[in-house]
Amino acid sequence: MKNCETVIFLSEVTDSMSIYLDHAATTPVCPQAAQAAYEAMTEGYGNPSSGYAIGQAAAAKVKEYRAVVADRLGCLPEELTFTSCGTEGDNWAIRGAVEYGKRTGKHIITTAIEHSAVLEPIRALAAQGYEVTYLKPDKSGHVSAEELARALRPDTVLVSMMLVNNELGTLQPVAEAARAIQAARCPALLHCDAVQAFLKVPFTPKELGVDLLTISGHKIRAPKGIGAQYIRKGLNLKPLLLGGGQESGLRSGTEPTAQLAALAAACEAWDREAPARIAAVKAYALEVFSAVPGLEVVSPGDAPHICAISLPGYPSEMLVRDLSDRGIYVSSGSACHKGKPSHVFAALGLPKRTLMGVLRISFGPDSTRSEADALASALTEITQTRIAMR
Repeated sequence: MKNCETVIFLSEVTDSMSIYLDHAATTPVCPQAAQAAYEAMTEGYGNPSSGYAIGQAAAAKVKEYRAVVADRLGCLPEELTFTSCGTEGDNWAIRGAVEYGKRTGKHIITTAIEHSAVLEPIRALAAQGYEVTYLKPDKSGHVSAEELARALRPDTVLVSMMLVNNELGTLQPVAEAARAIQAARCPALLHCDAVQAFLKVPFTPKELGVDLLTISGHKIRAPKGIGAQYIRKGLNLKPLLLGGGQESGLRSGTEPTAQLAALAAACEAWDREAPARIAAVKAYALEVFSAVPGLEVVSPGDAPHICAISLPGYPSEMLVRDLSDRGIYVSSGSACHKGKPSHVFAALGLPKRTLMGVLRISFGPDSTRSEADALASALTEITQTRIAMR
């Protein structure tokens, strides 16, 4: 018997009066994904590696899930390997790429505004003797493709560039990077962190020209704990995990069928018109923000769902708390920083007062204009009741 207890539970713990505007941090799990996970746990619970009927049924389902996600990403099913999250995918791509090119050189190119899941493993490689070139953004948060082309060398083994910046919402020139690598006849592999881009902006791995690309489920209303890695067909990447040989021997471990079911369901449930609706709400929000005294738009964002603003003189952590007390949830930057100052906003060279008051606002498919109005009103109230720091 089909049972919706999981979906009901999720609705019970959600405050209907709250306004959630931090979809770049994580997203509420959609009912279709929650239901698919529940059914996989209670009805399709077989181990896909088992030879008997329920195991083989689970294996067939995994094949179906892979095909669904690959279709939405625009790649072949055999080019997709399931992972646990974007951080795992980024780490695997980076370490796998340098291992692949270890006889070619020890030079890496990335940007100064990548997610820490890219920057930290690259810093670890730098400590091991790799030379790293960090491309800095301009004032608007965009990296120059021309600067990338100039940085390429015969010993460059990896270029890692995100498609959508997770704090600014800016699009980066990944396709141009691929063309520059090809034009220079450089041996580097190109990796793209597309965690914030998947289903939000139009692309396929082939259109971008990448060798490796990382996505994550919990940014598209699937649960946390599931992601996927695109590995270009013909690229023999070193396995991430050794063991039972699952995921074509690239990532051993029993397949998390419930998470896979949820990821596929979230992909199917994602409305192809959602980005346009989200972009319209964001555009409206940027309009109403103009009425907030002293508010500055740090980045309007190229992607439909992310923008960054600042109330100079009002510490962002205080703003986050004050807004939370009003039932409005936004962030002071990437939720993955754990309270550390954002290297992304710092890279823009913002004035100190602007930098201290930065907020990231990120919208989802169900965000509304009234929620944008409520945020603008709350920010206005804060400026009227609190004294700005000098």
